[in-house]
Amino acid sequence: PQWDLGVTGVLSVGSGWDRGAVSGIWVPAGSRRWPPPYPHPYRFLLNHPDKCRARAPFLVLLVASGPADLAARDAVRRTWGNESAVPGLSVLRLFLLGLHPAFHAELGPVLSEEDQLHGDLLQQDFLDTYNNLTLKTLMGLEWVSRFCPNATYVMKADSDVFLNLEFLGGLLRPPRRDFLTGYVYRGTGPLRNPAYKWFVPQEVYPNDTYPPYCGGPGYVLSGDLALRVFAVAQGLPLINMEDAFVGICLHALGVGVTAPPPGAFAMYHLDYDKCRFRRLAMVHHYGPQELLRVWPHFRDAPVECP
Repeated sequence: PQWDLGVTGVLSVGSGWDRGAVSGIWVPAGSRRWPPPYPHPYRFLLNHPDKCRARAPFLVLLVASGPADLAARDAVRRTWGNESAVPGLSVLRLFLLGLHPAFHAELGPVLSEEDQLHGDLLQQDFLDTYNNLTLKTLMGLEWVSRFCPNATYVMKADSDVFLNLEFLGGLLRPPRRDFLTGYVYRGTGPLRNPAYKWFVPQEVYPNDTYPPYCGGPGYVLSGDLALRVFAVAQGLPLINMEDAFVGICLHALGVGVTAPPPGAFAMYHLDYDKCRFRRLAMVHHYGPQELLRVWPHFRDAPVECP
């Protein structure tokens, strides 16, 4: 298909491709929803270009969040996303948002007010859908590339995780270059059954396996590698599996993934135990209520651990 940018700045499509009326995902005519083209000059609607002007953070936290997920963002700010939670660890927290597919107009003023209060929302004008998670991560890497290129590390995290930044900070010292770590997947491939949430058509990614990559709920890149991943992504075909796409970018750069200590990134829910969680970097599937419930104990309880 041929992609053309119309005079209004809205993408128009030829060669039998249509745009989904609600989802904003590009589709071949008569087929299922499809990821949009990339690169494309998506505009920042909410931005903080001066955040790093007077500082070079050790860790930029890019937290993927849905526009309506106010409770999750509030929980993150009050727990692991508190920038001053770990003494001696310079952290910058930003939430990554697209446009709500149905309620963008209604949520716009609410998000503007939230951003005025907290100063931590980044939003571009792509639709916030599951198939557009790749665009969301690329937005975060674009922001780092343009406005915070001296960050030591960049972490992409989902909002439904438990993060132990003190343990993570220990893993990341001394600083390294060309470094990415998280829960490592090797030898996995695209699911070809359209019934699956993670369906990837052959036309989008023809290979049977992905290069090694780190699971999307939470992974860390060295700052230099974050810039290189964003740069190489400009010339690669986009796929709708965000974490696998980062692996494809690494493969194009000739950079491998680094395995963390065994079990440091838990891709499944674990019942809270302070001694166990002190030796973990990330645990998946922690919603806002559970996060707020366990965090005071994790932070303050005087527990003797073996």
